[in-house]
Amino acid sequence: MRRAWPLTARGTAAAILALALFIASAQLGSVQLLGFGVFLLALVAVSLIALHITRRDVRVSRTTSPGVAATGSTMRVTVHVSVRTALPTTPGTWQDSVPEGLEGRSDGRFPAVGSGLRGGDRAVDLVYDLQANRRGVHWLGPLELTIRDPFGIARHPAEIGETTRVIVTPECVDLPPLTAFAGATGGVLQATTTRLGQGTDNLVARPYEPGDAMRRIHWRATAHRDTLMVRQEEQESTPEATVVLDRATARWSQDAVAEPGRDAQFEAAVDACVSAANALVRDGYTVQVTDVDGTPLSEPLPGGEQAAVTTMVARFATLTAHGAADLGTIARLWSGSTTGPLVLITGGLTPADVDTMAALPSHSVHPVLLATHPQGDAIERATATGWFAASIAPGADLRDAWMQVSRADLSPGAARGLF
Repeated sequence: MRRAWPLTARGTAAAILALALFIASAQLGSVQLLGFGVFLLALVAVSLIALHITRRDVRVSRTTSPGVAATGSTMRVTVHVSVRTALPTTPGTWQDSVPEGLEGRSDGRFPAVGSGLRGGDRAVDLVYDLQANRRGVHWLGPLELTIRDPFGIARHPAEIGETTRVIVTPECVDLPPLTAFAGATGGVLQATTTRLGQGTDNLVARPYEPGDAMRRIHWRATAHRDTLMVRQEEQESTPEATVVLDRATARWSQDAVAEPGRDAQFEAAVDACVSAANALVRDGYTVQVTDVDGTPLSEPLPGGEQAAVTTMVARFATLTAHGAADLGTIARLWSGSTTGPLVLITGGLTPADVDTMAALPSHSVHPVLLATHPQGDAIERATATGWFAASIAPGADLRDAWMQVSRADLSPGAARGLF
């Protein structure tokens, strides 16, 4: 905290005037001038002493709305200050410490506080807005509060209260369905139902097991047996999709390794990752989110469970670039299997990287490749080998790129980078 001059403009003027009166009284031999100078100096001294020895009990608490903010959004901060002081104070000033990554004016005039000897504490709410510019975990505070004495002569700055954690998550962009017809890639429209008989009396029920959807609960059987039962008559296929975020440090700057939110290209990739996962979950896919080496970056996200996506997005607040896996690793992981939609998000994509993954598109019903800074003709070569590929450079519209790679009527190899 910066050390402030302990006197206000009024107090400084009184001290200077007292000094001038002392000099004038010595030159003129005036006792009246000397007495007035002593009075002003005594007033300054009493104000300083009263301000520093008067017992003040100040408590600070902070709330933010929303509690977790997305990058680019605005949050409202409310600082609740409870003050108990023996002497009333004149208006002062306040300033809440705001870290880099959050932006907004967080200072103002602190109102006068009356004596707390009667009536208990005096509560003041300080409200300001901040824009969340950088993903990560940030800390607000402490509060710097400057209180003045009742005469407005002296002031006392102090840092009060603890810091408050603020979590800024990636921006989850609302994307359209991966294809114009959801069932075209194994989505919710491909779920099948086999009925064992006509009417609800012929339905088969079994005990509830962890993981069963609540919509499959058989309420009549549950009431009859006094335990949760689920319908067995629906044999639903579980469409799966995979979103891969390439975190290898070789394809990102050192800023992406050091701290969340510093590398614009890595931030574009993280935003694309959570947005793609959200869109696929909304469309009914069970989504696996992994690193390029197959390491899970979150728990599997069940189709339709948006709460699971919210949890994943919050965890991604601190995600950084890590590891040294090459893009050929993912091709080897999928060499003996197939999957539904596969969305691969990477950074510095080279034509050589595309060649190492040339066989991968044949293992997915809809392979999507998004790169934040492709090099050379990497996008064109990727589309030629079967990817639905596009660039997602920082500042570009992610929806435009997603619309391009999600068109079901667009044959692989016909897509082109937007940027």
